[in-house]
Amino acid sequence: MQPKVIGKTKNVYELTDGNYLLKFKDDVTGEDGQFDPGANTVGLTVEGAGLAGLRLSTFFFELLHKQGIPTHFISSQLDEGTMKVIPVKPFGDGLEVICRYRAVGSFLKRYGKYAEEGQPLDAFVEVTLKDDKRNDPPINQDALRMLGILTRDEYRILKELTIRISNLVKDELAKREIELYDIKLEFGRNKEDQVLLIDEISGGNMRAYKNGEYVSPIELQKLVAP
Repeated sequence: MQPKVIGKTKNVYELTDGNYLLKFKDDVTGEDGQFDPGANTVGLTVEGAGLAGLRLSTFFFELLHKQGIPTHFISSQLDEGTMKVIPVKPFGDGLEVICRYRAVGSFLKRYGKYAEEGQPLDAFVEVTLKDDKRNDPPINQDALRMLGILTRDEYRILKELTIRISNLVKDELAKREIELYDIKLEFGRNKEDQVLLIDEISGGNMRAYKNGEYVSPIELQKLVAP
């Protein structure tokens, strides 16, 4: 098993069969000791966060599989804190796709002149480049095409999948009286150049609230996929 990527919240290893293994960590993104799913730095370490992320991701990947939505997921080994996935090619050096249902976080920081905190949004999709040096800048469809990162068709598929996946997660949380404010997803291409969901679908990648109170990543896993 060869290390491929040492990441912020996961390490990636290449297996002898050509697939990859994701090893989940207890590190979560944030700033100044506060959790923030949109941050590009590790903000704190929370015991049990890695396993919680793996359990919730497994729950949602299996749900997506039943819906025929393409992902990189093969299987999970909960006792080892790992997930086996197929190899994928990232778009450029990686993209993050955020679907927003409420005006919070970086959306509010950018558009606070016009938006009120917590204002409802209609599954607003935005794409950012994974670029720590430039603080993950937002980028639009035209720039993605002109820079050779995505084609028009790939962007259309990516946006459609983002809304479909995010709405599925939102509806699943709503069954437990939990409201999804926003969620961050990642996509890549398989060897046939099909666009598919990669990375994870965990509490560390979303903001969720119950009865007006923020639900932590570990608590979210306990409520959704105990």
